[in-house]
Amino acid sequence: MPEASFSRGASPGAQQPPTAVPRADPPPSAIRPAAAAGPAGLLASLAPLLSEWLPRQRWFAGKGRPVTGFALVCATELLPCATSGSTPGLLHLLVRAQQPEPPGHRHGSGCGHRRGAAASDCYQILLGVRATLPPHLAPALIGHPSGGPLHGRTVYEALLDPRLATLLLERLRMPGTLGPLRFLREPSADIPLGLVPRLVNVEQSNSSLIYGDTFILKLFRRVSPGTNPDLELPLALARTGCTRVPAPAAWFEAAPLGEGTGPRADPFTLGVLQPYLAGSTDGWQLALDAVAARGDFTAAAHALGQATAEVHLAMARALPTSHLRRPQIEHLAATMSERLDSAAAAVPALHPYRAALHSAYEDLAALGRAGRTWTAQRIHGDLHLGQVLRRTVEGEAHWSLIDFEGEPSRPLDERRRPQPAVRDIAGMLRSFDYAAAVGGHDSPQDWAGRSRSAYCAGYAEASGSDPRDDPELLRAHETDKAVYEVVYEARHRPEWLPVPMSAIRRLAVTRT
Repeated sequence: MPEASFSRGASPGAQQPPTAVPRADPPPSAIRPAAAAGPAGLLASLAPLLSEWLPRQRWFAGKGRPVTGFALVCATELLPCATSGSTPGLLHLLVRAQQPEPPGHRHGSGCGHRRGAAASDCYQILLGVRATLPPHLAPALIGHPSGGPLHGRTVYEALLDPRLATLLLERLRMPGTLGPLRFLREPSADIPLGLVPRLVNVEQSNSSLIYGDTFILKLFRRVSPGTNPDLELPLALARTGCTRVPAPAAWFEAAPLGEGTGPRADPFTLGVLQPYLAGSTDGWQLALDAVAARGDFTAAAHALGQATAEVHLAMARALPTSHLRRPQIEHLAATMSERLDSAAAAVPALHPYRAALHSAYEDLAALGRAGRTWTAQRIHGDLHLGQVLRRTVEGEAHWSLIDFEGEPSRPLDERRRPQPAVRDIAGMLRSFDYAAAVGGHDSPQDWAGRSRSAYCAGYAEASGSDPRDDPELLRAHETDKAVYEVVYEARHRPEWLPVPMSAIRRLAVTRT
Protein backbone atom coordinates (compact mmCIF):
# COMPACT_ATOMS: atom_id res chain seq x y z
CA MET A 1 0.00 0.00 0.00
CA PRO A 2 1.45 3.38 -0.91
CA GLU A 3 1.94 5.76 1.96
CA ALA A 4 -0.67 8.48 2.23
CA SER A 5 0.14 12.16 2.29
CA PHE A 6 0.17 14.14 5.50
CA SER A 7 -3.07 16.09 5.99
CA ARG A 8 -3.33 19.26 8.03
CA GLY A 9 -6.10 20.86 10.02
CA ALA A 10 -6.57 24.12 11.88
CA SER A 11 -9.50 24.34 14.27
CA PRO A 12 -12.82 22.47 14.53
CA GLY A 13 -14.61 25.57 13.33
CA ALA A 14 -12.83 25.30 9.98
CA GLN A 15 -14.80 22.16 9.11
CA GLN A 16 -17.40 22.35 6.35
CA PRO A 17 -20.92 20.93 6.83
CA PRO A 18 -21.46 17.35 5.65
CA THR A 19 -23.03 18.43 2.36
CA ALA A 20 -19.92 20.42 1.45
CA VAL A 21 -17.39 17.69 0.83
CA PRO A 22 -14.55 19.96 -0.37
CA ARG A 23 -12.63 21.44 2.53
CA ALA A 24 -10.84 24.74 2.44
CA ASP A 25 -7.07 24.35 2.81
CA PRO A 26 -5.65 25.69 6.07
CA PRO A 27 -3.93 29.06 5.89
CA PRO A 28 -0.17 29.00 5.20
CA SER A 29 0.57 29.62 8.89
CA ALA A 30 -1.11 26.32 9.75
CA ILE A 31 1.05 24.23 7.41
CA ARG A 32 3.67 22.90 9.78
CA PRO A 33 7.16 21.56 9.06
CA ALA A 34 5.76 18.14 9.97
CA ALA A 35 3.68 18.22 6.81
CA ALA A 36 6.47 19.57 4.67
CA ALA A 37 8.79 16.75 5.75
CA GLY A 38 6.40 14.13 4.39
CA PRO A 39 5.16 10.87 5.89
CA ALA A 40 8.38 8.91 5.37
CA GLY A 41 10.38 11.21 7.62
CA LEU A 42 7.62 11.22 10.20
CA LEU A 43 7.40 7.44 10.39
CA ALA A 44 11.17 6.99 10.55
CA SER A 45 11.32 9.27 13.59
CA LEU A 46 8.36 7.62 15.34
CA ALA A 47 9.13 3.96 14.60
CA PRO A 48 11.64 3.41 17.46
CA LEU A 49 9.17 4.90 19.95
CA LEU A 50 6.19 2.93 18.63
CA SER A 51 8.21 -0.30 18.71
CA GLU A 52 8.52 0.08 22.46
CA TRP A 53 5.14 1.63 23.25
CA LEU A 54 2.69 -0.22 21.02
CA PRO A 55 3.27 -3.81 22.28
CA ARG A 56 2.67 -2.64 25.87
CA GLN A 57 -0.86 -1.44 25.11
CA ARG A 58 -3.71 -3.68 26.24
CA TRP A 59 -5.41 -3.35 22.86
CA PHE A 60 -2.36 -4.49 20.86
CA ALA A 61 -3.33 -7.80 19.26
CA GLY A 62 0.10 -9.11 18.33
CA LYS A 63 1.54 -9.79 21.78
CA GLY A 64 4.25 -12.45 21.89
CA ARG A 65 5.53 -11.68 18.38
CA PRO A 66 8.20 -9.09 17.56
CA VAL A 67 7.31 -5.97 15.60
CA THR A 68 9.56 -6.06 12.53
CA GLY A 69 8.53 -2.78 10.96
CA PHE A 70 5.85 -0.18 10.37
CA ALA A 71 4.08 1.27 7.35
CA LEU A 72 2.26 4.57 7.57
CA VAL A 73 -1.20 4.42 6.03
CA CYS A 74 -2.13 8.04 6.71
CA ALA A 75 -1.30 10.87 9.07
CA THR A 76 -3.60 13.82 9.77
CA GLU A 77 -3.04 16.84 11.95
CA LEU A 78 -6.30 17.32 13.83
CA LEU A 79 -4.59 20.22 15.58
CA PRO A 80 -1.39 21.62 14.03
CA CYS A 81 1.83 20.42 15.64
CA ALA A 82 3.66 23.71 16.12
CA THR A 83 7.45 23.74 16.47
CA SER A 84 7.31 26.15 19.39
CA GLY A 85 4.94 27.43 22.04
CA SER A 86 2.82 25.70 24.64
CA THR A 87 -0.18 24.82 22.47
CA PRO A 88 -0.46 21.03 22.02
CA GLY A 89 -0.81 19.42 18.63
CA LEU A 90 -2.97 16.39 17.84
CA LEU A 91 -1.75 13.91 15.27
CA HIS A 92 -3.99 11.09 14.01
CA LEU A 93 -2.22 8.05 12.58
CA LEU A 94 -3.21 4.81 10.90
CA VAL A 95 -0.16 2.57 11.06
CA ARG A 96 0.43 -1.01 9.98
CA ALA A 97 2.54 -2.99 12.45
CA GLN A 98 4.39 -5.76 10.64
CA GLN A 99 4.95 -9.01 12.55
CA PRO A 100 5.73 -12.65 11.71
CA GLU A 101 2.60 -14.62 10.85
CA PRO A 102 1.70 -17.08 13.65
CA PRO A 103 2.09 -20.72 12.52
CA GLY A 104 -1.13 -22.02 10.99
CA HIS A 105 -2.88 -18.68 11.43
CA ARG A 106 -5.23 -17.32 8.78
CA HIS A 107 -4.82 -13.60 9.12
CA GLY A 108 -7.78 -11.28 8.72
CA SER A 109 -7.80 -8.41 6.27
CA GLY A 110 -6.03 -5.33 7.53
CA CYS A 111 -4.83 -2.13 5.87
CA GLY A 112 -3.64 -3.58 2.59
CA HIS A 113 -2.46 -6.92 3.99
CA ARG A 114 -1.98 -9.59 1.33
CA ARG A 115 -1.68 -13.32 1.73
CA GLY A 116 1.88 -14.54 1.80
CA ALA A 117 3.13 -11.41 3.53
CA ALA A 118 3.95 -10.99 7.18
CA ALA A 119 1.03 -10.28 9.50
CA SER A 120 0.13 -6.61 9.23
CA ASP A 121 -2.53 -5.33 11.60
CA CYS A 122 -3.63 -1.74 11.17
CA TYR A 123 -3.85 0.42 14.31
CA GLN A 124 -5.37 3.80 15.05
CA ILE A 125 -3.07 5.96 17.17
CA LEU A 126 -3.67 9.49 18.44
CA LEU A 127 -0.54 11.36 19.45
CA GLY A 128 -0.37 14.53 21.46
CA VAL A 129 2.61 16.73 20.61
CA ARG A 130 4.08 19.29 23.03
CA ALA A 131 7.38 21.01 23.66
CA THR A 132 7.39 19.66 27.22
CA LEU A 133 4.93 17.46 29.05
CA PRO A 134 3.12 18.89 32.11
CA PRO A 135 3.55 16.73 35.25
CA HIS A 136 -0.09 15.57 35.23
CA LEU A 137 0.47 14.03 31.77
CA ALA A 138 3.66 12.18 32.69
CA PRO A 139 1.94 8.73 32.55
CA ALA A 140 0.99 9.47 28.91
CA LEU A 141 4.57 9.85 27.69
CA ILE A 142 5.56 7.88 24.58
CA GLY A 143 8.91 9.51 23.91
CA HIS A 144 10.96 12.14 22.12
CA PRO A 145 11.51 11.68 18.37
CA SER A 146 15.07 11.89 17.19
CA GLY A 147 15.19 13.62 13.83
CA GLY A 148 12.24 14.00 11.52
CA PRO A 149 9.52 16.65 11.59
CA LEU A 150 8.84 16.24 15.33
CA HIS A 151 12.47 16.42 16.42
CA GLY A 152 12.79 18.13 19.78
CA ARG A 153 9.13 17.64 20.64
CA THR A 154 7.44 15.30 23.13
CA VAL A 155 4.84 12.83 21.89
CA TYR A 156 2.31 11.18 24.18
CA GLU A 157 -1.03 9.32 24.33
CA ALA A 158 -3.48 12.05 23.36
CA LEU A 159 -6.53 10.46 24.97
CA LEU A 160 -5.09 11.18 28.43
CA ASP A 161 -5.01 14.92 27.67
CA PRO A 162 -8.46 16.46 28.43
CA ARG A 163 -7.76 19.33 26.05
CA LEU A 164 -7.18 17.01 23.11
CA ALA A 165 -9.96 14.63 24.11
CA THR A 166 -12.33 17.61 24.03
CA LEU A 167 -11.14 18.44 20.51
CA LEU A 168 -12.28 15.00 19.32
CA LEU A 169 -15.80 15.73 20.52
CA GLU A 170 -15.71 19.12 18.82
CA ARG A 171 -14.80 17.46 15.53
CA LEU A 172 -17.88 15.26 15.89
CA ARG A 173 -20.06 18.27 16.74
CA MET A 174 -18.92 19.97 13.52
CA PRO A 175 -19.13 17.24 10.88
CA GLY A 176 -17.06 17.44 7.72
CA THR A 177 -13.86 16.14 6.15
CA LEU A 178 -10.21 16.60 7.01
CA GLY A 179 -7.84 14.86 4.63
CA PRO A 180 -8.84 11.18 4.61
CA LEU A 181 -10.95 11.55 7.77
CA ARG A 182 -14.72 12.07 7.66
CA PHE A 183 -16.75 13.18 10.68
CA LEU A 184 -20.47 12.44 10.54
CA ARG A 185 -23.39 13.19 12.85
CA GLU A 186 -27.01 12.12 13.08
CA PRO A 187 -29.14 15.19 12.25
CA SER A 188 -31.27 14.76 15.39
CA ALA A 189 -28.31 14.38 17.77
CA ASP A 190 -27.82 17.16 20.31
CA ILE A 191 -24.16 17.30 21.40
CA PRO A 192 -23.73 20.15 23.88
CA LEU A 193 -20.60 22.15 24.54
CA GLY A 194 -18.49 21.87 27.67
CA LEU A 195 -18.70 18.14 28.37
CA VAL A 196 -15.67 17.13 30.45
CA PRO A 197 -13.89 14.01 29.12
CA ARG A 198 -12.44 11.10 31.05
CA LEU A 199 -10.75 7.98 29.72
CA VAL A 200 -12.20 4.56 30.58
CA ASN A 201 -9.43 2.34 31.95
CA VAL A 202 -10.99 -1.13 31.84
CA GLU A 203 -11.27 -1.97 28.13
CA GLN A 204 -9.04 -4.39 26.27
CA SER A 205 -9.49 -4.19 22.50
CA ASN A 206 -10.59 -0.55 22.19
CA SER A 207 -10.41 2.77 24.01
CA SER A 208 -13.36 4.81 25.24
CA LEU A 209 -13.86 8.37 26.45
CA ILE A 210 -16.85 9.40 28.57
CA TYR A 211 -17.99 13.00 28.12
CA GLY A 212 -19.76 14.43 31.13
CA ASP A 213 -21.82 11.29 31.81
CA THR A 214 -23.71 12.17 28.61
CA PHE A 215 -21.86 10.44 25.77
CA ILE A 216 -19.29 7.72 25.35
CA LEU A 217 -16.90 7.68 22.39
CA LYS A 218 -15.50 4.28 21.49
CA LEU A 219 -12.29 4.41 19.46
CA PHE A 220 -11.45 1.25 17.54
CA ARG A 221 -7.74 0.57 17.84
CA ARG A 222 -7.27 -2.30 15.36
CA VAL A 223 -9.19 -1.38 12.23
CA SER A 224 -10.08 -3.01 8.90
CA PRO A 225 -11.85 -1.88 5.73
CA GLY A 226 -15.62 -2.04 6.12
CA THR A 227 -18.27 -0.66 8.42
CA ASN A 228 -17.73 -1.86 11.97
CA PRO A 229 -20.77 -3.76 13.32
CA ASP A 230 -20.68 -1.55 16.41
CA LEU A 231 -21.79 1.29 14.14
CA GLU A 232 -23.80 -0.62 11.56
CA LEU A 233 -26.03 -2.60 13.92
CA PRO A 234 -26.94 0.15 16.45
CA LEU A 235 -27.76 2.48 13.52
CA ALA A 236 -30.01 -0.14 11.94
CA LEU A 237 -31.68 -0.92 15.28
CA ALA A 238 -32.29 2.75 16.04
CA ARG A 239 -34.12 3.11 12.75
CA THR A 240 -36.49 0.29 13.74
CA GLY A 241 -37.37 2.08 16.98
CA CYS A 242 -35.58 -0.49 19.17
CA THR A 243 -34.81 1.06 22.56
CA ARG A 244 -32.59 -1.74 23.83
CA VAL A 245 -29.44 -0.38 22.17
CA PRO A 246 -28.01 3.17 22.49
CA ALA A 247 -28.33 4.91 19.12
CA PRO A 248 -25.15 6.40 17.59
CA ALA A 249 -25.08 10.19 17.71
CA ALA A 250 -21.94 10.67 15.60
CA TRP A 251 -18.99 8.74 14.22
CA PHE A 252 -15.86 9.18 12.16
CA GLU A 253 -14.12 7.10 9.54
CA ALA A 254 -11.21 7.07 7.13
CA ALA A 255 -11.92 7.11 3.42
CA PRO A 256 -10.93 3.97 1.46
CA LEU A 257 -7.14 3.83 1.42
CA GLY A 258 -4.48 2.04 -0.57
CA GLU A 259 -4.39 -0.10 -3.67
CA GLY A 260 -7.45 -1.40 -5.43
CA THR A 261 -9.93 1.02 -3.90
CA GLY A 262 -12.74 2.39 -6.03
CA PRO A 263 -15.94 4.35 -5.62
CA ARG A 264 -17.60 1.39 -3.87
CA ALA A 265 -14.68 0.60 -1.57
CA ASP A 266 -15.48 0.51 2.13
CA PRO A 267 -14.20 3.09 4.61
CA PHE A 268 -12.54 2.27 7.91
CA THR A 269 -14.81 2.91 10.92
CA LEU A 270 -12.63 4.66 13.52
CA GLY A 271 -14.95 5.76 16.32
CA VAL A 272 -18.60 5.88 17.42
CA LEU A 273 -20.24 8.35 19.82
CA GLN A 274 -23.30 7.03 21.69
CA PRO A 275 -25.35 8.07 24.72
CA TYR A 276 -23.71 7.06 27.98
CA LEU A 277 -26.13 5.11 30.17
CA ALA A 278 -25.28 6.74 33.49
CA GLY A 279 -26.42 4.85 36.55
CA SER A 280 -26.25 1.48 34.81
CA THR A 281 -24.64 -1.68 36.16
CA ASP A 282 -23.33 -4.36 33.86
CA GLY A 283 -24.82 -7.83 34.03
CA TRP A 284 -21.56 -9.43 35.10
CA GLN A 285 -21.36 -7.34 38.26
CA LEU A 286 -25.05 -7.87 38.99
CA ALA A 287 -24.64 -11.62 38.65
CA LEU A 288 -21.54 -11.68 40.87
CA ASP A 289 -23.40 -9.64 43.49
CA ALA A 290 -26.27 -12.11 43.41
CA VAL A 291 -23.91 -15.06 43.79
CA ALA A 292 -22.07 -13.37 46.68
CA ALA A 293 -25.36 -12.74 48.46
CA ARG A 294 -26.54 -16.30 47.70
CA GLY A 295 -29.41 -14.55 45.94
CA ASP A 296 -31.60 -15.59 43.07
CA PHE A 297 -30.92 -14.23 39.58
CA THR A 298 -33.77 -15.86 37.71
CA ALA A 299 -36.00 -12.77 37.43
CA ALA A 300 -33.11 -10.73 36.05
CA ALA A 301 -32.15 -13.55 33.67
CA HIS A 302 -35.75 -13.89 32.45
CA ALA A 303 -35.92 -10.14 31.68
CA LEU A 304 -32.53 -10.33 29.97
CA GLY A 305 -33.78 -13.15 27.77
CA GLN A 306 -36.71 -10.99 26.74
CA ALA A 307 -34.38 -8.08 25.91
CA THR A 308 -32.13 -10.34 23.83
CA ALA A 309 -35.10 -11.63 21.85
CA GLU A 310 -36.34 -8.09 21.19
CA VAL A 311 -32.96 -7.12 19.76
CA HIS A 312 -32.76 -10.27 17.62
CA LEU A 313 -36.25 -9.65 16.23
CA ALA A 314 -35.37 -6.02 15.44
CA MET A 315 -32.16 -7.04 13.65
CA ALA A 316 -34.07 -9.60 11.59
CA ARG A 317 -36.48 -6.84 10.53
CA ALA A 318 -33.80 -4.29 9.76
CA LEU A 319 -31.19 -6.40 7.95
CA PRO A 320 -31.16 -9.29 5.46
CA THR A 321 -31.59 -12.86 6.66
CA SER A 322 -30.76 -16.15 4.97
CA HIS A 323 -31.47 -19.85 5.34
CA LEU A 324 -28.95 -22.46 6.41
CA ARG A 325 -29.49 -25.61 4.37
CA ARG A 326 -27.49 -28.81 4.11
CA PRO A 327 -24.30 -27.34 2.55
CA GLN A 328 -24.17 -24.46 5.04
CA ILE A 329 -24.98 -26.68 8.03
CA GLU A 330 -22.36 -29.25 7.08
CA HIS A 331 -19.81 -26.46 6.59
CA LEU A 332 -20.72 -25.00 10.00
CA ALA A 333 -20.30 -28.38 11.70
CA ALA A 334 -17.01 -29.04 9.90
CA THR A 335 -15.64 -25.65 10.93
CA MET A 336 -16.52 -26.32 14.55
CA SER A 337 -14.84 -29.73 14.33
CA GLU A 338 -11.67 -28.14 12.96
CA ARG A 339 -11.62 -25.67 15.83
CA LEU A 340 -11.98 -28.54 18.30
CA ASP A 341 -9.06 -30.44 16.76
CA SER A 342 -6.87 -27.32 16.82
CA ALA A 343 -7.86 -26.61 20.42
CA ALA A 344 -7.11 -30.17 21.52
CA ALA A 345 -3.67 -29.91 19.92
CA ALA A 346 -3.03 -26.74 21.93
CA VAL A 347 -4.61 -27.85 25.24
CA PRO A 348 -4.07 -31.54 26.08
CA ALA A 349 -6.79 -31.42 28.74
CA LEU A 350 -9.33 -31.63 25.90
CA HIS A 351 -8.02 -34.94 24.53
CA PRO A 352 -10.19 -37.30 26.63
CA TYR A 353 -13.35 -35.51 25.49
CA ARG A 354 -12.68 -35.07 21.77
CA ALA A 355 -14.79 -37.95 20.48
CA ALA A 356 -17.78 -37.07 22.64
CA LEU A 357 -17.58 -33.40 21.73
CA HIS A 358 -17.32 -34.20 18.03
CA SER A 359 -20.68 -35.96 18.38
CA ALA A 360 -22.32 -32.56 18.95
CA TYR A 361 -21.15 -31.42 15.54
CA GLU A 362 -21.95 -34.75 13.91
CA ASP A 363 -25.52 -34.58 15.23
CA LEU A 364 -25.90 -31.10 13.76
CA ALA A 365 -24.56 -32.17 10.35
CA ALA A 366 -26.89 -35.19 10.37
CA LEU A 367 -29.89 -32.90 10.76
CA GLY A 368 -28.72 -30.91 7.75
CA ARG A 369 -28.45 -34.09 5.70
CA ALA A 370 -31.98 -35.00 6.82
CA GLY A 371 -33.33 -31.75 5.37
CA ARG A 372 -33.46 -29.56 8.49
CA THR A 373 -32.95 -25.82 7.91
CA TRP A 374 -32.44 -22.81 10.16
CA THR A 375 -32.61 -19.07 9.69
CA ALA A 376 -29.41 -17.02 9.84
CA GLN A 377 -29.44 -13.32 10.67
CA ARG A 378 -27.21 -10.57 12.00
CA ILE A 379 -26.40 -11.12 15.67
CA HIS A 380 -24.48 -9.47 18.49
CA GLY A 381 -21.57 -11.88 17.99
CA ASP A 382 -19.98 -11.71 21.44
CA LEU A 383 -22.89 -11.69 23.87
CA HIS A 384 -22.19 -12.25 27.56
CA LEU A 385 -23.04 -10.65 30.89
CA GLY A 386 -20.36 -7.99 30.46
CA GLN A 387 -22.08 -6.72 27.29
CA VAL A 388 -25.42 -5.90 28.91
CA LEU A 389 -26.38 -3.03 31.21
CA ARG A 390 -29.33 -2.67 33.58
CA ARG A 391 -30.66 0.63 34.81
CA THR A 392 -33.91 1.97 36.20
CA VAL A 393 -36.18 3.66 33.64
CA GLU A 394 -39.41 5.20 34.94
CA GLY A 395 -39.23 3.04 38.04
CA GLU A 396 -38.63 -0.23 36.20
CA ALA A 397 -35.46 -2.21 35.53
CA HIS A 398 -34.43 -2.00 31.89
CA TRP A 399 -31.78 -4.11 30.12
CA SER A 400 -29.69 -2.67 27.27
CA LEU A 401 -27.24 -4.46 24.96
CA ILE A 402 -23.95 -2.79 24.04
CA ASP A 403 -20.70 -3.46 22.17
CA PHE A 404 -21.88 -4.98 18.89
CA GLU A 405 -18.35 -5.25 17.48
CA GLY A 406 -18.34 -9.05 17.79
CA GLU A 407 -15.17 -10.96 18.63
CA PRO A 408 -12.39 -8.53 17.57
CA SER A 409 -10.00 -11.42 16.81
CA ARG A 410 -12.26 -12.60 13.96
CA PRO A 411 -12.06 -11.01 10.48
CA LEU A 412 -14.54 -8.20 9.93
CA ASP A 413 -16.33 -9.89 7.03
CA GLU A 414 -16.92 -12.95 9.22
CA ARG A 415 -18.35 -10.81 12.02
CA ARG A 416 -20.80 -9.18 9.58
CA ARG A 417 -22.06 -12.50 8.22
CA PRO A 418 -25.59 -13.72 9.14
CA GLN A 419 -25.48 -16.53 11.69
CA PRO A 420 -27.97 -18.49 13.81
CA ALA A 421 -29.28 -16.36 16.66
CA VAL A 422 -28.57 -19.27 18.99
CA ARG A 423 -24.89 -18.37 18.87
CA ASP A 424 -25.64 -15.29 21.00
CA ILE A 425 -27.79 -17.38 23.33
CA ALA A 426 -25.02 -19.94 23.79
CA GLY A 427 -22.60 -17.16 24.72
CA MET A 428 -24.93 -15.86 27.41
CA LEU A 429 -25.56 -19.35 28.79
CA ARG A 430 -21.82 -19.83 29.13
CA SER A 431 -21.61 -16.49 30.95
CA PHE A 432 -24.01 -17.69 33.64
CA ASP A 433 -21.68 -20.65 34.25
CA TYR A 434 -18.74 -18.26 34.60
CA ALA A 435 -20.55 -16.00 37.06
CA ALA A 436 -21.52 -18.91 39.31
CA ALA A 437 -18.00 -20.38 39.30
CA VAL A 438 -16.02 -17.14 39.59
CA GLY A 439 -18.39 -15.84 42.26
CA GLY A 440 -17.75 -18.94 44.35
CA HIS A 441 -21.29 -20.26 44.69
CA ASP A 442 -21.61 -23.41 46.81
CA SER A 443 -23.63 -25.10 44.04
CA PRO A 444 -22.52 -23.31 40.86
CA GLN A 445 -24.24 -25.70 38.49
CA ASP A 446 -27.58 -25.29 40.27
CA TRP A 447 -27.36 -21.48 40.30
CA ALA A 448 -26.28 -21.36 36.66
CA GLY A 449 -28.87 -23.92 35.65
CA ARG A 450 -31.73 -21.88 37.11
CA SER A 451 -30.46 -18.71 35.46
CA ARG A 452 -29.99 -20.47 32.11
CA SER A 453 -33.55 -21.84 32.21
CA ALA A 454 -35.02 -18.46 33.14
CA TYR A 455 -33.08 -16.75 30.34
CA CYS A 456 -34.32 -19.23 27.73
CA ALA A 457 -37.88 -18.90 29.04
CA GLY A 458 -37.72 -15.11 28.77
CA TYR A 459 -36.34 -15.39 25.25
CA ALA A 460 -39.16 -17.77 24.27
CA GLU A 461 -41.80 -15.49 25.77
CA ALA A 462 -40.66 -12.50 23.70
CA SER A 463 -39.79 -14.30 20.47
CA GLY A 464 -42.20 -17.22 20.35
CA SER A 465 -39.23 -19.56 19.83
CA ASP A 466 -37.56 -21.43 22.68
CA PRO A 467 -33.86 -22.10 21.95
CA ARG A 468 -34.17 -25.34 23.94
CA ASP A 469 -36.48 -26.67 21.21
CA ASP A 470 -33.40 -26.98 18.94
CA PRO A 471 -31.13 -28.95 21.31
CA GLU A 472 -28.66 -30.08 18.62
CA LEU A 473 -28.11 -26.55 17.37
CA LEU A 474 -27.79 -25.16 20.90
CA ARG A 475 -25.44 -27.91 22.07
CA ALA A 476 -23.16 -27.49 19.04
CA HIS A 477 -22.84 -23.74 19.59
CA GLU A 478 -22.37 -24.03 23.33
CA THR A 479 -19.70 -26.71 22.79
CA ASP A 480 -17.93 -24.50 20.26
CA LYS A 481 -17.95 -21.60 22.72
CA ALA A 482 -16.65 -23.75 25.59
CA VAL A 483 -13.82 -25.05 23.39
CA TYR A 484 -12.84 -21.48 22.56
CA GLU A 485 -12.90 -20.62 26.28
CA VAL A 486 -10.58 -23.54 27.11
CA VAL A 487 -7.94 -22.25 24.71
CA TYR A 488 -8.33 -18.67 25.93
CA GLU A 489 -8.06 -19.55 29.61
CA ALA A 490 -5.13 -21.91 29.05
CA ARG A 491 -3.22 -19.09 27.38
CA HIS A 492 -4.27 -16.07 29.43
CA ARG A 493 -5.86 -17.12 32.75
CA PRO A 494 -4.83 -20.68 33.62
CA GLU A 495 -6.41 -20.34 37.06
CA TRP A 496 -9.80 -20.01 35.33
CA LEU A 497 -9.35 -23.09 33.12
CA PRO A 498 -11.53 -25.28 35.44
CA VAL A 499 -14.55 -23.10 34.54
CA PRO A 500 -14.82 -24.08 30.86
CA MET A 501 -13.49 -27.58 31.57
CA SER A 502 -16.49 -28.15 33.81
CA ALA A 503 -18.73 -27.28 30.87
CA ILE A 504 -16.69 -29.55 28.59
CA ARG A 505 -17.33 -32.49 30.89
CA ARG A 506 -21.04 -31.71 31.03
CA LEU A 507 -21.36 -31.28 27.26
CA ALA A 508 -19.37 -34.43 26.58
CA VAL A 509 -22.01 -36.56 28.30
CA THR A 510 -25.00 -34.66 26.89
CA ARG A 511 -26.48 -36.39 23.88
CA THR A 512 -29.71 -34.98 22.53
